Amino acid sequence: MGVTGRTGRCSCSPPSYKDHLLLLRILFVAMLLQRAMVESRTLNYTRHTQTSTLRLERITRHLDKINKPPVLTIESPDGDLIDCVHKRKQLALDHPLLKNHKIQKMPTEMPRGMMKVNKEDEGESMAWQTWHLNGTRCPKGTVPVRRSTVHDVLRAKSLYDFGKKRARVPLSRRSDAPDVLSANGHEHAIAYTGSSQEMYGAKATINVWDPSIQVINEFSLSQLWILSGSFDGTDLNSIEAGWQVSPELYGDSRPRLFTYWTSDSYRATGCYNLLCAGFIQTNSRIAIGAAISPVSSYGSNQYDITILIWKDPKVGNWWMSFGDKTLVGYWPAEVFTHLAEHATMVEWGGEVVNSRSNGQHTFTQMGSGHFAEDGFGKASYFRNLQIVDMDNSLSSVQSISTLAENSNCYDIKSFYSNEWGTYFYYGGPGNNPQCP
Repeated sequence: MGVTGRTGRCSCSPPSYKDHLLLLRILFVAMLLQRAMVESRTLNYTRHTQTSTLRLERITRHLDKINKPPVLTIESPDGDLIDCVHKRKQLALDHPLLKNHKIQKMPTEMPRGMMKVNKEDEGESMAWQTWHLNGTRCPKGTVPVRRSTVHDVLRAKSLYDFGKKRARVPLSRRSDAPDVLSANGHEHAIAYTGSSQEMYGAKATINVWDPSIQVINEFSLSQLWILSGSFDGTDLNSIEAGWQVSPELYGDSRPRLFTYWTSDSYRATGCYNLLCAGFIQTNSRIAIGAAISPVSSYGSNQYDITILIWKDPKVGNWWMSFGDKTLVGYWPAEVFTHLAEHATMVEWGGEVVNSRSNGQHTFTQMGSGHFAEDGFGKASYFRNLQIVDMDNSLSSVQSISTLAENSNCYDIKSFYSNEWGTYFYYGGPGNNPQCP
């Protein structure tokens, strides 16, 4: 299942499933309303004021291109509109390299060493996203797409920047560290492996939090990166997936499932989620860009998601599964250059934007907002780190290196256990007496 909980035992008699579900829905909607009131006081999600008619016309034309006509629209309790779009009408197929692309229904092979993967998970143990609380599902043959709005675009720096990471340049680093891209205040706490071997995928289980964000144009995310190409050139290929809190992109501070891709170092190609042509979705239950619930809480229940990305050994597309057995979709091999072959590096960990808006380090949190040394239930974790090798086999990562640009602000500590394999705790509060 996609979201798993870790908590203590209870000796009480559990309520019926229907009663439990109804109570959870009532409590969750109440929580959303309360949180929306708090967010409206702390972050200005509608920072735009006056907008010219010409700009609004350009935005409207762009939205008409990316918001495909839905078969059905589902209104989520958090305010999102989820459009159920016919899978053959999805935006991905507008890509010029995919005009004659035939949608691959299933991978030709699953990585060896994993549970059987299904196209759909019809069980009630499916990972919850907030829009599932509506109780309505997208019909078969359609895919759920979070609708983009004028307000979403207006929060971006420009229409061109909407849905994209800003181009970045290499970080000054020690000689054995990866070429982490880090400018414009991007800071990381990551583990990595490569580049002495060819890699064809990666997997990890990540617990989900709702870190606080200081200003609207900052974000906090936890993800895995699959990389190939040159970090200091213009040809870096990257596939990314995880959870993210980004007020600028989504208009709130909820953690959301996200994806990203680029084939030219974040310059012109690629985007978040389904905001440009590229990623082909095949699943009717998972909405990329939609909020994840429930989330972990300090000293209490821990909830995590499992993400696997691997290259189909025969067709070459990069598939993504969510949870232990749910296929989401794939990045077609056609949109890549170096990743059309294989990856040379995999990274796992957290990233934040530190804009230093007041001349000091941001208070934006990474992960839970607590340092790695606080451990389980308090710090964020990645567990069961695995890679897919050239034989299409999943294997535990035997050795990883770690990197944090400023360990006084955000840090990382790695470990190994029989249950969790290779894992690490990471994160931090940002601004504190040691991180001014």
